[in-house]
Amino acid sequence: MDVVRGGPADVPAIMRMLDDAQDWLASQGRTGQWGTDHWSAIPAAVDRFTQLASSGTVWLAVIDGAVAGVIITSTTSPDYVPPATEPEHYVSLLVTARAFAGAGVGATLLAHARTEARAAGVELLRVDCYDGDDHRLVAYYEKQGFTPIATFTAKNGTWPGRLLAQRL
Repeated sequence: MDVVRGGPADVPAIMRMLDDAQDWLASQGRTGQWGTDHWSAIPAAVDRFTQLASSGTVWLAVIDGAVAGVIITSTTSPDYVPPATEPEHYVSLLVTARAFAGAGVGATLLAHARTEARAAGVELLRVDCYDGDDHRLVAYYEKQGFTPIATFTAKNGTWPGRLLAQRL
């Protein structure tokens, strides 16, 4: 697996991964996280991910020439979580292509994000995720070394979230 720099030109691949992940979640009966409407069919969502890819740092995991996952980091957190009290790298998006689920793609991308943060002299990596249903996503980030630090709600109080942090 190689980790290569990406950017706004990769938004179509990112949207495909998000749509596939959304289909998988829905097939599991887990629609609370992302609903059932494909992100790629919602212009505001495409704009949001294009903005993330334009303003953040995009890294792609590539396996045998195929994009296996993406991580986008930023030096600022979104408005819906408390701001950091020190410099940080914030994971704005982490998604693995379903064809590569279980191959360590997310762990590799998070390790790369940690390396990039340290190289920039940053000692804090934060991420937020969905905290509803079975809490599997929170457990995943805990397994990756993150510690839950706060809960929040987004989307007019309908989306339960968890903020996690990792000291580097």
